Amino acid sequence: MWHENQITQKIGMTYPIIQAGMAGGTTTPELVAAVSNAGGLGTLGAGYMSPEQMRDSIRKIKELTNHSFAVNVFIPEVPKVSEKDIEKARELLRPFREALHLPEEPEVTKPSATIFEKQMDIIMEERVPVCSFTFGVPSKERVQQLKKQNIMLIGTATTVKEAIINEDIGMDMVVMQGSEAGGHRGTFSGPFDKAMIGTMALIPQAVDHVTIPVIAAGGIMDGRSVLAALTLGAQAVQMGTAFVTSLESGAKKQQIEAILNSTEEEPVLTSAFSGKPARGIENEFMTKMAPYEHELPDYPIQNTLTKEIRREAAKQNRPEWLHLWSGQNVRLSKRQPARKMITDIVSQVDDLLASPPFR
Repeated sequence: MWHENQITQKIGMTYPIIQAGMAGGTTTPELVAAVSNAGGLGTLGAGYMSPEQMRDSIRKIKELTNHSFAVNVFIPEVPKVSEKDIEKARELLRPFREALHLPEEPEVTKPSATIFEKQMDIIMEERVPVCSFTFGVPSKERVQQLKKQNIMLIGTATTVKEAIINEDIGMDMVVMQGSEAGGHRGTFSGPFDKAMIGTMALIPQAVDHVTIPVIAAGGIMDGRSVLAALTLGAQAVQMGTAFVTSLESGAKKQQIEAILNSTEEEPVLTSAFSGKPARGIENEFMTKMAPYEHELPDYPIQNTLTKEIRREAAKQNRPEWLHLWSGQNVRLSKRQPARKMITDIVSQVDDLLASPPFR
C-alpha cells in the first residue's frame, strides 16, 4: 500500500500525513487529536507556550486520543540587539499602538534557553511519542536523553546542508520545508534568501543525500501534491496551511477568512512581525514596515514588540495589522473538519493510483 513505509511504521500512524506544529494557538488539542484519530500525526505547536500551558495541552490531547501525536518546539535564539535598535523599532510601531489605544510599551527581556529546557523536561516526563524541532537542532546530549525515553525525533531543514546537520545530530527523520510553505522559515544554517528552494527541487536532492526518512512540506494541500511528494522520494508530508482553516483550528477568524479568500500571489515573505522571515498574506502592516525591515531587531525581540499589537488587532478586527500566515497554495483551502480533509486526501491518492499513468 502507498501509505505504508518507514515513517508510518516508526510513528505508528496509518497515513503519512503530518499536521504542522503551528505555534500561536492554531494547533488546539482538538485539532491535534482529530488528525491523529483520523490516521495522521497531529502536532501541538508549543513554540510560544509556557511549560505549564504545554503540559496542560499535552494532557488534554491524551484525553482525546490514544494514538501517536507530536509536540513541536523552537530551538532558542539569543540575538545581539542594542537598545538603540529596540528604541528605533518602538518608534516605528508607536503609530499602530496609538491607533489601537495601547498605552504601555512592552518590556523586552533578554531571551534565554530556560523555557526550552523546561519544555524538554515536560516532554520526557509526559512521554510524548514524537518531538519535532524548528529553527535549529538540539544538543547531542539532549537528543540522547530523548531517545532513551523512546521519543521519536523530527528535525526541520530548508537546505540539503541543514538536512545533513539534522541527520548527524541524531534526528530520526527530517522535514524539508520548501519555499512555498506558510509561516516562519526554518532556516538556521546560512542566509534565509539562499534557502528559498521550492519543494519540487528540494525533496529529491535531500533524499539523495541523507539516509533518514524525508518529510515534504510546502504547498501540499491535496492528494495530488501528496502523491507528488511521495514520488519525489519523501515518505510523508507535513501540511500547515491546509489545517489552519479546519473546523478544529484555533487560528484567528481573520486569518482563516484571509486564506479562504486569497490567491497564490498574495502570500509574501516578511520579517516585520517577528524579526524572522515568514510567509503571510500581504497587508498594510507588512507594506508600511517593509522599508525598515533591515533595521528591525532579530527574532524573538521584534516578535515581543509586536505581540500586543497583533493580539489587539485581532480583538478590534483589524486584519490589516495582523499576521496572516499562509502558504502559496491558498486556492485549495477549505473550511472542513480535519478528519474529512485526511479521508479526502487518501481517496484522492487511491483514485490517482488507479488511473493512468499510474495504473
